Amino acid sequence: SEIADAAGEEGLSRLAAFLAGEGPLQHLLAAVFDLSPFLRDVARRRPAILDTLFDQTIEARLDAIGEAIGGAARAEDASESSLMMALRQWKTEAHFLVALADLSGEAETSATVRRLSDLADGCACAAVDFLLLDANRQGKLKLPHPAEPARDSGWILLGMGKLGAHELNFSSDIDLVVFFDPEAPAVVDPLDATELFSRLTRRLVRILQDRTEHGYVFRTDLRLRPDPGSTPLAIPVEAALRYYEARGQNWERAAMIKARPVAGDLAAGAAFLKELQPYVWRKYMDYAAIADVHSIKRQIHAHKGHGEIAVKGHNVKLGRGGIREIEFFVQTQQLIAGGRFPELRGRETVPMLAALAARGWITTDARDALTRQYWFLRRVEHAVQMVADEQTHILPEEDEELKRIALMLGFAGEAEFTQAFRASLQQVERHYAALFETAPELSAGVGNLVFTGDVDDPDTLQTLHGLGFQRPSDICRVIRGWHFGRYRVTQSA
Repeated sequence: SEIADAAGEEGLSRLAAFLAGEGPLQHLLAAVFDLSPFLRDVARRRPAILDTLFDQTIEARLDAIGEAIGGAARAEDASESSLMMALRQWKTEAHFLVALADLSGEAETSATVRRLSDLADGCACAAVDFLLLDANRQGKLKLPHPAEPARDSGWILLGMGKLGAHELNFSSDIDLVVFFDPEAPAVVDPLDATELFSRLTRRLVRILQDRTEHGYVFRTDLRLRPDPGSTPLAIPVEAALRYYEARGQNWERAAMIKARPVAGDLAAGAAFLKELQPYVWRKYMDYAAIADVHSIKRQIHAHKGHGEIAVKGHNVKLGRGGIREIEFFVQTQQLIAGGRFPELRGRETVPMLAALAARGWITTDARDALTRQYWFLRRVEHAVQMVADEQTHILPEEDEELKRIALMLGFAGEAEFTQAFRASLQQVERHYAALFETAPELSAGVGNLVFTGDVDDPDTLQTLHGLGFQRPSDICRVIRGWHFGRYRVTQSA
């Protein structure tokens, strides 16, 4: 095979001989490489990654990579370009091993998402440490603990969404929100702090997401910060707290459920989240807030579908009966009840299903069904992404490609997978619909009108166009400005 040839060319005779042999392990690898062009390509370009597995388990090798990433920023001769190259090479190897473990059945999906999240944490921490040390060398910061650069630095990086919940998917981007404390011991000039930390944040994004000959580390999204259209990339802690208290929207409360300090000054990050608790976890939910929770649901899923669900082309994450419905099923109930019951304040979806059942908020049947389907749908999502390392959540339209996904998931063929997948979506949809049976109709028969969030809701654009607006996107932007309180008349007293 071409991988055996590549191993031979690199002098990896042990691996070349093994791959040329016959046996269950060779058949397994052949099947994995046949199903995932991404893995086949990595193995062909870097056969040494496979060779290390003669001497180490995947788990041990991933631990070693984690340590190497941790030390990369502190190397004496570390430069931005050398760090970028090292992180990309380590990430490629780790990604390959995580996918191999997942597809071969060595790892449960719960272990896969944890490993991917730990990898993202490690890469973000390495980049942050490097940038802090660099700023320290230039006299822009005065780090109290150069051996632990992030400690007392005041630079706070919160992981949001799946990263925050340790639930990252295989080809996910990472959502970060960045704050800083201008009073932190490391800050030399508080007046320059916004500019300094925003500049460091811009460099962090470049280190992580720029595509080079070695690939990229993680695509990085900063748009979940307060009012991203008009705020700097790094926001002072006090300004952020004032924003959330006065103008924060319910979708932002929902987003903060999963927020976790992932890099930078972890203690300052934890203190910030603690101060934010009364905003996220209200003791009493008013009717307006509950209606707004329903509007988030509307934004995610504008209309309950009817009839049979098409499997080809289905969006595993956002489509009917998809992953987002399970996450939203959990989060809405957390928003409503978490203020009174601290045990409902967790970040991770599956443990929170168990906590909701323990409190009697959902039935044990709902807990078990949604837990089972959550992990099944996450496996499907990973398979779709592991084919070519693409950030997609959509099942292929072509029979041959759908069969590939079915085989990756251990089904005999396309028909068996289609049946199981459709049954899974229907089960999720049934529990989700039951939760929202009493949801108020927000569209009043006109169509979707949702203005929360920071991006245009496609159905809302369509509705506005139908109402005669020539530039629906501009209207959305104006109304979002009202939500964010950009006009004085729309601000609360």
